[in-house]
Amino acid sequence: MQRSILPRLLVLFTLVPTVDLALLIAVGRRIGTAYTVAIIVGTGVLGALFVRMQRLAVLERIWHKVLLGELPSALIADGVMILIAGALLITPGLLTDALGFALLFPAFRARVRRWVVHYVRRWAKVRERTLKEEYQVLDQEEE
Repeated sequence: MQRSILPRLLVLFTLVPTVDLALLIAVGRRIGTAYTVAIIVGTGVLGALFVRMQRLAVLERIWHKVLLGELPSALIADGVMILIAGALLITPGLLTDALGFALLFPAFRARVRRWVVHYVRRWAKVRERTLKEEYQVLDQEEE
């Protein structure tokens, strides 16, 4: 049985901005609007600088692996996660900034990469089992 991704995306795109907005309001009330805006702008600028440095380092390592004839799959995944980190860091919000900064740490990216590989393998096994069952039903119908 396949689960739809639409409910998950709906939760993601409604819950995360709502929590971010609530956090910004709470922080704004506690420390003031000017400081809250400064934090938002500061994390955006700082995040952009960190993303640029990491992006260049990863691109250099990818190029080196390619020249050696090796497949840079982990580095490509790192590059995608750095891109996602950049998008999260330019999005105003404390929750998105925290996740964006976390994705800039190689150890955190390695942990996310392992989780994604585990999830994809599990999804592929379920999909393979579903396809086998569908083909068995079709074979039985033909007999």
